[in-house]
Amino acid sequence: EHCVMYPVDCVKTRMQSLRPEPAARYRNVLEALWRIARTEGVWRPMRGMNITATGAGPAHALYFACYEKLKKTLSDVIHAGGNSHVANGAAGCVATLLHDAAMNPAEVVKQRMQMYNSPYQRVMDCVRAVWRNEGAGAFYRSYTTQLTMNIPFQAIHFMTYEFLQEQLNPHRQYNPGSHVVSGACAGAVAAAATTPLDVCKTLLNTQESLALSSNISGHITGMANAFRTVYQVGGVTAYFRGVQARVIYQMPSTAIAWSVYEFFKYILTKRQEERRAGK
Repeated sequence: EHCVMYPVDCVKTRMQSLRPEPAARYRNVLEALWRIARTEGVWRPMRGMNITATGAGPAHALYFACYEKLKKTLSDVIHAGGNSHVANGAAGCVATLLHDAAMNPAEVVKQRMQMYNSPYQRVMDCVRAVWRNEGAGAFYRSYTTQLTMNIPFQAIHFMTYEFLQEQLNPHRQYNPGSHVVSGACAGAVAAAATTPLDVCKTLLNTQESLALSSNISGHITGMANAFRTVYQVGGVTAYFRGVQARVIYQMPSTAIAWSVYEFFKYILTKRQEERRAGK
């Protein structure tokens, strides 16, 4: 999911810039990808993908394991033997705490490498520079904002996905088409609703220099500070910078994530059942 959609994620990060350089102002996602590849090199949109892939493995393992366990436990308490939207949303929220704790440092490095004119060529160069200049806390400066964004995102995401599964796949069998459609729609709804929080998270991660000039403390810290800075620099419309790229990124991203996850879940469950039948 992260690797396939990484170039679009790079564009999203740039389009959320509050005061972009003239050469980094894009009308849409396709134009951005074309211009980045033409002026900065074909592989430029992929810079930082290795740190994302490294962080995504353990982050998603924690995420889905926690979600499945809590969803079942809470559903049995709230609606024994049935599906509870409250349980789905709550399980998604708790799973996000673990996911973001594992993923946040990778997000900081990734987004700094994605920015226009980024001085970092390699992941370790970026890690060392951030650690040396801003301290270890910089890797978690956006954690509370990330949670503030991802908790409602995942609550909306999981509740929408499970609701659509009830409509498209009421028997809850392995059905690739329903998983793709439900995942894509759930991702689009959640992405559009939480774009303002994503803009603030990007600002906290990148500490964009032109935005820092309007901040007395020299560093933007915390969600409230980020919200104020975004408004001061670009007004209300700045909260929705990159919304098109974010939705375009999240739709196939969540569709891929759910279809791959449901596939492996089906295969592993089937093998487990076959082993039990063999006994």
